[in-house]
Order: sequence, then structure tokens, then C-alpha cells
Amino acid sequence: MPPLTSKTETILRMWTVRDYHQMAAAGILQPEEAVELISGQVISTMTPQGAPHSSAIRRTRRLLEKALGEQGLVQTQLPIQLGDYSEPEPDIAVVRPEANDYAEHHPTAADIYLIIEVADSTLKTDRELKARDYARAGIGDYWVLDVNHRQLYLFRGPTSEGYQHEIVLLSRWL
Repeated sequence: MPPLTSKTETILRMWTVRDYHQMAAAGILQPEEAVELISGQVISTMTPQGAPHSSAIRRTRRLLEKALGEQGLVQTQLPIQLGDYSEPEPDIAVVRPEANDYAEHHPTAADIYLIIEVADSTLKTDRELKARDYARAGIGDYWVLDVNHRQLYLFRGPTSEGYQHEIVLLSRWL
């Protein structure tokens, strides 16, 4: 008799935005947990912010608000919904102004002009995982501010596989 063998396959469950909200409502995800839903996975990508990280967010927000005026709404660390499987909370999102300031729903990909992530300890996640997710959603402009190396990564040309173009600039103001 041949030996019994078993092959086990690992299958990851993709969580929807609805599942994610139900987990929070049921207390599975606690309010103090720093998690995001990225490509159907609940991921803890947020770490405590150091001074360079929070300063970069503050300065960038101030510059964008001054430059844009009423043409765009600058939101910081608030949810955006990218389809049924992603609800990240980017450090900065420039979105289309809406009369009720998104009281009925989070901004979607069609509402987003620009997403900026500020990276100190999350550079790999921001440049790979989040970049892929934002590209799949069709976000035309995605920037990553690397505060450790004083670099700005510009991602453009979104496709279902990722961004076609990545430009790296040195920055003095980070």
C-alpha cells in the first residue's frame, strides 16, 4: 500500500472593505490598532511617528493648501476607498472638493488628484505594496517622501501591474 501523503495549500482570505468595517464594529480590530486594508489584507503598517515624519506631513500639507486654495481638499491620514478590497489611510491625499466633505462616503480613486506617503520606517511597503495598490486603482500621481534619505519618489503611469515610471529626486526641504 502506498504511503498516505497530504498536500496542504495555503489560501489567503481576501477581506473586503465591508468585512474590515464589520471587524472594527465587532471589536476584532481595536480603535487604537494602527491598521489599514491594502489589497484585501489587514496590514499593520503604521508605526509611531517621529518628529521628521510628522513635520514633513505638516509642512507638505501647508504648502499644498496654500498652492491649491479651494481647488483641492488636502486630507491627512484619513481613509480613501480603492474598490472593494482596499481602504488605506495615506499620510496625505489631495482630493476633489465635495460640498459635504465626504460625509456619505470616503473619497474614491475618481476623487483623488494625488497621494503622498511619508516614509521613515515604511519605505519598502510604500514603494512596493502601496504603489502597486494605488496603481491598480488608477491613481495617476503617487509620491513617497523618504525623510531618512531626503528623496522624493514620483510614481506615474498607473497600470494593473504597477506604475510605469518611477522618478527619484533629491529634496532639501524634507
